[in-house]
Amino acid sequence: MSEQRIDTIRLQRIARGFTETAVFYAAIDLDLFTHVSHGAASIDAVAAAANISALNAERTVVVLLAMGLLEKDVDGQLRNAPDCEKFMVSTSERFAGPWMTFTRREVPQWFDLTATLSDLTPPAELGMYDDMTVERARKYHSATYSIGMGAGRRFARHVDMSARTRLLDLGGGSGAYSIQAVKANAGLQAIVLDLPAVTIVTQEYIDQNQVADRVSTFGGDFVNDEFPTGCDIAVMASNLPIYNAKNIQKVVQKTFDALEPGGEMHLVGETLNADGVGPLDASMWGMAEALYRSGGRSHSVTECLGYFETAGFVDVENVDFVAGTLSRTVGRKPTS
Repeated sequence: MSEQRIDTIRLQRIARGFTETAVFYAAIDLDLFTHVSHGAASIDAVAAAANISALNAERTVVVLLAMGLLEKDVDGQLRNAPDCEKFMVSTSERFAGPWMTFTRREVPQWFDLTATLSDLTPPAELGMYDDMTVERARKYHSATYSIGMGAGRRFARHVDMSARTRLLDLGGGSGAYSIQAVKANAGLQAIVLDLPAVTIVTQEYIDQNQVADRVSTFGGDFVNDEFPTGCDIAVMASNLPIYNAKNIQKVVQKTFDALEPGGEMHLVGETLNADGVGPLDASMWGMAEALYRSGGRSHSVTECLGYFETAGFVDVENVDFVAGTLSRTVGRKPTS
């Protein structure tokens, strides 16, 4: 049997991975997926719609085809790949362009990662969130809102809240989970706990969705401040890598203590597999915290189960929420 040949193909792909990101960003800037969705089905049509030369349209289309973001039908006409058609068309209410380019401003920092990792300065507890302003919160959540509403819609489908009365939404940001939860459950109220500057922006989204009679806000730092009482369900979504293990344990314990007997907590986050190996996306969210100078890190499924069990939750389990990206750890507070 011949030995397996070892080559540099995988390493070369990693070394040039940034070029794929750059082409994707350019396609978003040019609104190319919208043009294709609206009928620009050839290179010349793309060039005209995007106001670029035919040569540059060809270059861009060739790469997007190779990346699988564009496809050709049997007649050679261009069309968007299904995910691009659903999320990358700017005239759609599900347009996720702001979220896809959310970390674009960080590109120079990523390419200076060696210096960041070599800096021995102790991290701040909340990193970039330590000095959050209303203006920054508004900009931040203009990017996260669309993707958050989709995640909130999924949460409302997957979690039976029909018998619950009050949802505590920890670090709820735009309030997407609370907004979708009350829309799906007529008897449910919700309260979004986030930093005071953030809750001003939260209220804007609550008003926009006309749920102010059922969703309220509570300004505070959920690591150090007291929680509202009277809640029988809690969710903490997409905040996991921002914190170290000590603070996650603290928040889970505080949630357990604040919940009504029989209440349940859901921790939705970018989790590593049980053995701590992959997925890549979860590991990268932990690495991003180095750029923000926070003490956050990636957490494994095993660790998340442990946080819940240590706090006193029972019937603890972890399930896929978005395969390869997010999981959901859930536990119930005993009735006695």
